[in-house]
Amino acid sequence: MTKRILVLGGAHLDRRGRIAAETVAGASNPGTWREDVGGGAFNVARNLARLGHAVELIAPRGGDAAGQRVSEEASLAGIDDRPFVFLDRATPSYTAILEQDGNLVIALADMELYRLFTPRRLRARSVREAMARADLIVCDANLPAETLSALGAEASARGIALAGIAISPAKVIRFRKVLPDIAWLFMNSAEAAALAGAAASPDQLADLLRPLGLSGGVVTKGGEDIAAFDSQTSLMIKPPPASPVVDVTGAGDALAAGVLDTLLAGESLPPALVRGIAASHIALASPYAAPPELDRSLLERKAAEIAASTAYS
Repeated sequence: MTKRILVLGGAHLDRRGRIAAETVAGASNPGTWREDVGGGAFNVARNLARLGHAVELIAPRGGDAAGQRVSEEASLAGIDDRPFVFLDRATPSYTAILEQDGNLVIALADMELYRLFTPRRLRARSVREAMARADLIVCDANLPAETLSALGAEASARGIALAGIAISPAKVIRFRKVLPDIAWLFMNSAEAAALAGAAASPDQLADLLRPLGLSGGVVTKGGEDIAAFDSQTSLMIKPPPASPVVDVTGAGDALAAGVLDTLLAGESLPPALVRGIAASHIALASPYAAPPELDRSLLERKAAEIAASTAYS
């Protein structure tokens, strides 16, 4: 069933270099380079649009070639793109270096422009109208903390579910004051630990996050166990190994899109997690942060494979 989804947050140029052999620190490493459009919010928006939902995207960008490319990619994905354009600024960018096996070595995020997405931007008529149309709002932690708080209050007042994408351990703490207004927050274990203020296993992190006001979340740890919880249920899933792993970029965003797509259809947490894992495996096997081959048919086939080899606890 098609839902109307409003996505706010990061949409920027995503540069990824991949080292061709064993990584040698402090030296020049041979490898390859590619550029794509990414950002947590953009990846989730693109994945949900490819699954057939009506997606509106609101993200700041500069008046440069990179900003134009973001707009073009949004249009190609079927996203209704409604950016805030700052003509005298550069579009944000994310630059990552990956090891030969696709795992991250280091990344640099130039995200200064997102500071200009202030709470008053939420009062714009176009944004208020987009909120009124939405069945779900998704945001990421590229937005300033005060904007996330204002967005949470607005979503709560309107009775619209709000989902969050953690982005990084440094940024996830921007969600701290808005946790009671969030229906679902998607994090890896490092991000969850930063938010909880303590390092722990994924299942223990769920117990630490609930008292902070978070009613639902998913905590991942690479290819290890995934913890998920809502107001009534806690669940641990041991996913099967992903193969092949071409690039880890965007896998968490794909998981979030798969989970949200299933929950929007009215299904429960276990099948939602299975489809989320399926979407992440599709992303891991792709050189793109949001795999262009993703559609509902492929997701269902992959989810059936995942369900047959997944252990629950």
